[in-house]
Amino acid sequence: MRRRTLLKGLFAPASLLAWPAIASSAPATAIALTPAQSRSFRAWMTHIVATQLKAGPTPRWQQRDCVGLVRFAVAESLREHDEKWKRANGMLGTALPPEVELDQATQAVRHQWRLADGTTSAYVSAIEMVQENARFRGKDCNQAAPGDLLFFDQGDAQHLMVWMNSYIAYHTGTVTTTDNGLRAVKLRELQAWRDTRWHPTQDNPNFAGVYRLNFLSA
Repeated sequence: MRRRTLLKGLFAPASLLAWPAIASSAPATAIALTPAQSRSFRAWMTHIVATQLKAGPTPRWQQRDCVGLVRFAVAESLREHDEKWKRANGMLGTALPPEVELDQATQAVRHQWRLADGTTSAYVSAIEMVQENARFRGKDCNQAAPGDLLFFDQGDAQHLMVWMNSYIAYHTGTVTTTDNGLRAVKLRELQAWRDTRWHPTQDNPNFAGVYRLNFLSA
């Protein structure tokens, strides 16, 4: 299948799996954070993403594409943010969200993504992220909470964005010496793009909708 030409500089395909568009909820995960843990996670995830946008990608984030941003932000949000981590990330003495405080049983959620074949892996594609590890919330962005995912399915290319509350963050999937691929856009700006395939609106068949990670309870 010939890949469609995307608007230059905006997106690159996150997955070439020829799967149908997502229209229903994914199976629930066996691990669920408490409401308090979920709120702390959301605060950390948006903080991690915002830090990448502001300071540039940390060298520890190696797989730089749209789903790679989500995987990295999730893993960093769920880890312990001790003094060593804060110093390495330039966050000593700064205001930070409360710790998620995972116990040993829930630590596995950091790198345990469900794949289409039922196995788990530290790596997951964009389409498996929403199909196997998230639940459908609808096609109304008003239903999104910070850290939720916006999923676009162009048939031969899929793309994820992160809802940051006041804006939307994403990675184009392409990195050059002058462009790290990270973008931030207001909802109204995205809705006004000339290429209507990327409008996060209910009447756009390429917008699969808003998805929430399965391990979140709030």
